[in-house]
Amino acid sequence: MRIYTVAALLFSAIFFSCSQSKLPPIPPDIITEKTPNDTDDPAIWINSNNPAESIVFGTDKETNGGIYAFNLEGRILPEKSVKNIQRPNNVDIEYGFQLNDSTTVDILAFTERERQQIRVFAVPEMKPLDGGGFPVFEDAKGAEHNLPMGIALYKSPENGNIYAIVGRKAGPSQDYLYQYELLADSLGVTSQLVRKFGQFSGQKEIEAIAVDDEYGYVYYADEGVCIRKYYAEPDRGNEEVSCFGGEYFLEDIEGIAIAAYPNGSGHIIVSNQQLGEFNIFSRKENSFIKAVNLSTYGTDGCEVVATPLNATFKNGLFVAMNEEKNFYFFDLGKVITQ
Repeated sequence: MRIYTVAALLFSAIFFSCSQSKLPPIPPDIITEKTPNDTDDPAIWINSNNPAESIVFGTDKETNGGIYAFNLEGRILPEKSVKNIQRPNNVDIEYGFQLNDSTTVDILAFTERERQQIRVFAVPEMKPLDGGGFPVFEDAKGAEHNLPMGIALYKSPENGNIYAIVGRKAGPSQDYLYQYELLADSLGVTSQLVRKFGQFSGQKEIEAIAVDDEYGYVYYADEGVCIRKYYAEPDRGNEEVSCFGGEYFLEDIEGIAIAAYPNGSGHIIVSNQQLGEFNIFSRKENSFIKAVNLSTYGTDGCEVVATPLNATFKNGLFVAMNEEKNFYFFDLGKVITQ
């Protein structure tokens, strides 16, 4: 069931007219209910027992913000949403965090900018695991250097350890990102800084971060320059692997989503914000494939899963933030093949 109306689509068309894209627009399958303030970044939790009951989480970025949960019909799930968060920015999901010898949980993590911390919750119970939050960038010097924005979770295929890789509003030309290991013992969950890494051009800012768990790479958007690629495993070193794709963007390089298929192939989908398009790159070679116009306006964050979820999203789900305080849901096949 689509929840958007003719009036909503007409209103959206006004925004679409601002887009500079010359590509034919691809309409969404679902437009979500609106959040109160300002949507920014989505994450998708797959319910392994019943994929049709999977949940999309999205940040509502303001001092009285929150993490809003949506079902696959785009309706807000109040009982799974987290309110009264001080400017949540980006959000991510990881599976199988070892709480103790006998218990694993899936986790959701997000940045809380105005409290200079990250939050970690068990999903789908939405139980906080962080004792109120883990401080980040505690040794940072300079205005806005300790204000977290982007976050991506990485589960090491080597040892199963889970890390939070966090970016900030501003920072130095080197060591812009901090990587924290999430640890659990009889006293609870803690975070431990394990490394600092990542170049920054000094142009614009760095917000979007995404990790390819299987291949062990972290990608982030140096917004005015390129998509930067590093090893996600801390002991693989801090040398940049590549800096690619900048020539395909009009201005800001924004949200990054990695579609990973079981055979090892896939795509990296990145928001070309001001042009109103998404650029699609090869997951393996990082070569440019094509651009698509998904009818969104001013997209910051996006996310994707390649797992079939229901009759609407039988090829997987791509979610993009839209400027109208909502998110657009697309069957992944529509994004990749059109």
